[in-house]
Amino acid sequence: MPLLRVQDLAVRHDGETVFAPAGASFTVRPGEVVLLLGPSGSGKSTLALTLNGLIPHDIEAEVSGSVTVDGMDAASTPIARLATRIGMVFQDPDAQLVTGTVLDEVAFGPENLRLPVSEVLQRSEDALRRVGLWEHRADSPDALSGGGRQRLAIAAALALGSPLLVLDEPTANLDPRGVDEVFVTLAEIVKTGDCAVVLIEHNLDQTIGFVDRVVVMDAAGRTIADGPAADILRTRAAELHALGVWLPTAALAALRLRRAGYALDPLPLTPAELRAALEGERRPPGVSTRFAHGATGVDIPPLAPRAAQPRVATPRQPHVVSTRFARGATATGAVTARHLTLHRGTTEVLRDVSLDIRPGEFVAVVGPNGAGKTSLLQALAGVVRAPRGTVSVGGVDLRRIRDLTSRIGFVFQNPEHQFVTHTVRDELAYGLRHLPADETDARIDDVLRRFGLEDRADVHPFLLSGGQKRRLSVGTALVAGAPVLALDEPTFGQDRARADELLGLLTDLNRDGTTIIIVTHDMQLVAEHASRTILLDEGRVLADGPTPTVFADDALIARTGLRPPPLRAALRGLARHPELDGVVRLSDLPGAHA
Repeated sequence: MPLLRVQDLAVRHDGETVFAPAGASFTVRPGEVVLLLGPSGSGKSTLALTLNGLIPHDIEAEVSGSVTVDGMDAASTPIARLATRIGMVFQDPDAQLVTGTVLDEVAFGPENLRLPVSEVLQRSEDALRRVGLWEHRADSPDALSGGGRQRLAIAAALALGSPLLVLDEPTANLDPRGVDEVFVTLAEIVKTGDCAVVLIEHNLDQTIGFVDRVVVMDAAGRTIADGPAADILRTRAAELHALGVWLPTAALAALRLRRAGYALDPLPLTPAELRAALEGERRPPGVSTRFAHGATGVDIPPLAPRAAQPRVATPRQPHVVSTRFARGATATGAVTARHLTLHRGTTEVLRDVSLDIRPGEFVAVVGPNGAGKTSLLQALAGVVRAPRGTVSVGGVDLRRIRDLTSRIGFVFQNPEHQFVTHTVRDELAYGLRHLPADETDARIDDVLRRFGLEDRADVHPFLLSGGQKRRLSVGTALVAGAPVLALDEPTFGQDRARADELLGLLTDLNRDGTTIIIVTHDMQLVAEHASRTILLDEGRVLADGPTPTVFADDALIARTGLRPPPLRAALRGLARHPELDGVVRLSDLPGAHA
């Protein structure tokens, strides 16, 4: 018998006019890992909430069709009973963290199952060790990074011992090493043959090797494909791409190269497959051997060493290097930070950080979980005040700026953390109270149109899909017209089409002079859009320079647990195709604009 059976499921939230999903059907059997794909707004997260009974027991909605979990009807079975058969990890980990310490959080579920104390403690320790948080068991969840809280939520689900795990974008806030650890942990659980995983995930570059099956939903939330992952992604890639869902970077690159005449069949899904396929075929007629050099300027200057910052007593202290992207940058630049030092609880998350970000730059801040990325972005935007050091925007100390939103717009990692009104329109209007009504309305209508939220203008922000919440959070930062925008994981929860639109908008704003600062774990996004990359680790700047220069240092990237952009991993040093050697951006491939 299947662990999960979803039959013709349709859900309409209270106050909504349409169902999303509107006809989803699939089954999940023990030992399977099923990836649920679909564009933003198709109802993936809503579907997940029906599996453990939160819809309709706790969240009012009209539901038709059926959900059966291990033989139990989810709509009529109490949530407490369902919890013994299905474990959930939500899109926002903060939505399910309720206790004061990491250990208490993981023990909370087994305790409520009234298990013996010894078993509760053993389950909790096993789960925390699996996600690398056992050494932090006495810490408050608030002291963890966003990725750390995500791993904690996964540990809490694992400790329940449920045969079915449902994870809604569990890796969105994790660095590549953390993603690998999560998938290794889940694979160990599934290989026993008694458990199964349903995964909602946009990061297919690291997911593809883990999943068995793919279930695809269209924009309306109807099931349109269900089959082996490799088969669906290879044979229906163009259809999925048009639908707006994410594909692996290697598949996106192969689709572009096919248009230029490269015969890549079957469609590669990983960098290794793409590299092997290219090395096995000739260059198409009409493609210049100088394509890459002429299009991307792949001459990469080396990272120049600078004076090392003081060492600290930590087990891992990499060599500190830097290339100054903007030599001569002064305090009149867009954002200037001097000697920032910041603590979260007893942990020092920023250590004497100094930066100059010049007007009009597009800067990416990258690094492993816990490196201090979000803390740095929040300090630069004035969301938190570092007790030591100074930050100025446009030459003015942040402490002297009364209306920060007019100087710098900020987008939180979790969109809900910045919503304060009851409708999407009012949320956008909140920061425009000083403007005339006609100008306010014009700006709001423009943002609603740009982000595909026109039909959601009167909806409560908390009733939006995850992707729609993210678009609204970005819109609230854009609408005030601040000259600097700081965004924490801007593509979190977005389908490919909406992410492309958002990044295209940010690129256009940057081209017109807006300074963009983003924190992200998506290395391909950084390669495509950021002209400058700042690499943090353990609260210090390890590298700061042009993006191609930073990514050219393979040893530095590996030492911090990151990965080079997938396209660079696939194309660097191709013996048979020098025209592709050095291309790191999809937009620079032959056929990209065909």
